[in-house]
Amino acid sequence: MNNKVILISIDGMRPDGVLRCGNAFVDELMQRGSYTMDAQTVFPSVTLPCHMSMFHSVPPERHGMTTNLYMPQVRPINGLFEQIAGAGGSCAMYYGWEPLRDVARPGSLRFAEYFNAYAADATDGYLTDRAIARIESDHPDFVFLYMVETDEKGGHDSGWMTDTYLGYISAAIDNVKRVVERFGDEYTVIVTADHGGHGRGHGSDDPQDMTIPMFFLGGRFAPGVALEQVTILDLAPTIASILGVPAAPEWEGKVL
Repeated sequence: MNNKVILISIDGMRPDGVLRCGNAFVDELMQRGSYTMDAQTVFPSVTLPCHMSMFHSVPPERHGMTTNLYMPQVRPINGLFEQIAGAGGSCAMYYGWEPLRDVARPGSLRFAEYFNAYAADATDGYLTDRAIARIESDHPDFVFLYMVETDEKGGHDSGWMTDTYLGYISAAIDNVKRVVERFGDEYTVIVTADHGGHGRGHGSDDPQDMTIPMFFLGGRFAPGVALEQVTILDLAPTIASILGVPAAPEWEGKVL
């Protein structure tokens, strides 16, 4: 495929959190690409349902996941990984939360690595290292890098919008910077959250849980432009369009 995409999901990252984390690269992301600070996720605003919607471009009532426990789809819908693999593309996935393995069907990933977020410090950094090494060696058409520490060690353990939480966002943005600086000329890089959070949890329809930031860096996206009326359902159709891969007919999102 002539065009390639890296999608980075920072679990539990609120828009006001990314703006207040103190990392100067946030401003660079907004200046170099298009962005939104008021994209909407799906309800329930829980990690597995949100990522299933991210990759399958339908709400939970259609893909059937309403908790973090995977249930086989009654009426299966092809997700982004399946569409790319079916078109002959190569996909890679690096993730720190094991249930995410179910967002991709067996056979749709050429490369994958899971690393337990509580097995060591700086899990997000380790997975970023591993993704960078894979991209350098094999140049997959689509790479999904998932960072969990903002949610698990920041939000749930310490509380959303605490200094600890903001520190994990800043560390995640440092990892984004490494990816953008190394591959920004070769890949379109998209950075998103799956949901926000408040207090020590998430999952409700409260705007603090439902509103997420997104950043889009690549030739299709004008620098410094704020996008409007964006939802998490738009990510799979947009990525498929960039790659030149057909969208599944059931997908509900739009191409940005």
